[in-house]
Amino acid sequence: MAKAYLAPYGVGLGHASRLISISEHLKQDNIIMKFSSFGEAVSYINNHGYECVRVPPIEFAWNNGGFSVKNSIANIPLWFANFAKHVALETRNISTFDPNVVVSDSRLSPLVSSRILGIPSIVILNQIKLLLSPRIREFRAARVFEKLNGEFFGSIWSMAEKLLIPDLPPPYTIAEHNIWNLESVKKKMHYIGFTTPKWQGDNEAINNVIHSLNLDRKNPIIFVHISGPRETRLSLISTIMDASKYFRKEIQYIISEGKPNGSVIPKKLSSTGWYYEWCPVRDEIFQLSDLVVIRAGHEAISHAIEHGKPVVSIPIQNHGEQLGNSEKIERLKIGIKLEPLSISPPQIAEAIHRILDDKSYLENVQRIKKITDRYDGINNALEIIRSFI
Repeated sequence: MAKAYLAPYGVGLGHASRLISISEHLKQDNIIMKFSSFGEAVSYINNHGYECVRVPPIEFAWNNGGFSVKNSIANIPLWFANFAKHVALETRNISTFDPNVVVSDSRLSPLVSSRILGIPSIVILNQIKLLLSPRIREFRAARVFEKLNGEFFGSIWSMAEKLLIPDLPPPYTIAEHNIWNLESVKKKMHYIGFTTPKWQGDNEAINNVIHSLNLDRKNPIIFVHISGPRETRLSLISTIMDASKYFRKEIQYIISEGKPNGSVIPKKLSSTGWYYEWCPVRDEIFQLSDLVVIRAGHEAISHAIEHGKPVVSIPIQNHGEQLGNSEKIERLKIGIKLEPLSISPPQIAEAIHRILDDKSYLENVQRIKKITDRYDGINNALEIIRSFI
């Protein structure tokens, strides 16, 4: 019987959710699957009924809601040690499982192990090079370094037989700063479109949410959907809760903490506000919302676009990838980027009011949504994976 070994990066849940979406279809083909990851992704995968091998974490350091350059540099020796453990563990796990194909989402060690074992591999990736923070990137030497590390990592990612980019082709590529202009990967890159599931709900599901939260469709609904490392979530959520005091009185808002294994029962914050530790009706609320407030992870942005919703993006401090994603959102004129270092509750409320008042944001995101509808990222990924099985 055919087998697939799936290995998502474990920080945040975007990488794991991509492979979960793909695995649901592979399961219908009676393909046996095993996962490998670390961090909060392990609980997320287990909660979906899949076996997941836990490996040592390889992640950046975070503090005070942002990316810590100093602490991340200090962790480099640990990264190398854990990477060596990853390769050893993954080589043993993959060898024992004996899959037809290894599918990695943004992890190098499974590609190295699959190359050692002579098993075909595929990588799903929207960040090829390591981006520095904008403050550091002001120096020419830093920009040269980014270019060099991009080519270096590109050559390593190219160990995979296929490199799938879960994004739109140029000029609409959200992660353009991470993947454009790299010679080492051009031949293996395939733009497959966003891998967030297409909305398949119905009016009954929508009406159930409206009834349970006592929402009024005549008034604006804001979905605050915060994802990413736990250390970066809570302080931002606290600031947004303070911002709700500045919302116009007719604005209804729903906050999701994005906590795996958290309570799925909403807590009432005010006459117009609700709070989920883990939101079980995320897609329904995305569909109901007039705009969403998010970090600037690739998966969160693609989810908003798939639902045709303008965004207020608040990237993680010093996080090069998210800052670049936010800049592209503004260039596409589908949302507003707020600076994480200087953010204040009134600024958040002002950005929300501005998008609600200026209908051009909604019109622009609806136009790009029509482009995304031409691409079925999950199905395109499945076709390539199945070709190896």
